[in-house]
Amino acid sequence: MKWQRIPLGPLQTNAYLLSNDQKECVIFDPGGDGERLISIIQKQQLKPLAVLLTHAHFDHIGAVDDVRKTWNIPVYVHEKEKNWLQDASLNGSQFFIPDGGLAVQAPDELIKSEGQFSIGSFSFTLLHTPGHSPGSISFYVEELEVVFSGDALFEGSIGRTDLPGGNHNQLIKSIHDKLLTLPEETIVLSGHGGETTIGAEMDNNPFLNGF
Repeated sequence: MKWQRIPLGPLQTNAYLLSNDQKECVIFDPGGDGERLISIIQKQQLKPLAVLLTHAHFDHIGAVDDVRKTWNIPVYVHEKEKNWLQDASLNGSQFFIPDGGLAVQAPDELIKSEGQFSIGSFSFTLLHTPGHSPGSISFYVEELEVVFSGDALFEGSIGRTDLPGGNHNQLIKSIHDKLLTLPEETIVLSGHGGETTIGAEMDNNPFLNGF
């Protein structure tokens, strides 16, 4: 397996493609620029199996319908955000996008629990990491030593908690209990910015020091 990061949309939200030797892939957080993302996938001759959302804020879902229509694949989100894709007041877009915000079609599948999760040959450990939003999920891939953390943890920072459902104390607890317990060499693939590691954030993240 291998992964690639593709910043998309006005906020340069990181979408990720996780692919295998059979040219299958899953798409994390297709945040915008649908035509560009589709072109990248087609040029690599990849076959998407699903869209996995770390959470349902508007900057992570902008190209969901473009991708879903092109390949007729299911979209997964945590059950706590099952209505967010269709509701601009919940996904935050009403605060940033004029003329009604952004709404896309409802998710196809709801994630209801932590633990092992598979799509085709792709296997993940699901970690519920709320705080940035109630249904934030991190997807840990032990084989690759990576975690797709969405907007929970960034290089030297953490997710904002001033949007609907945000809770700072809950986010700090999620990071401490769920992410910092991963092996220190684990690469953190965040929703914005570059890569970091669990060990680096344990040592250097000012939001986490002293917790």
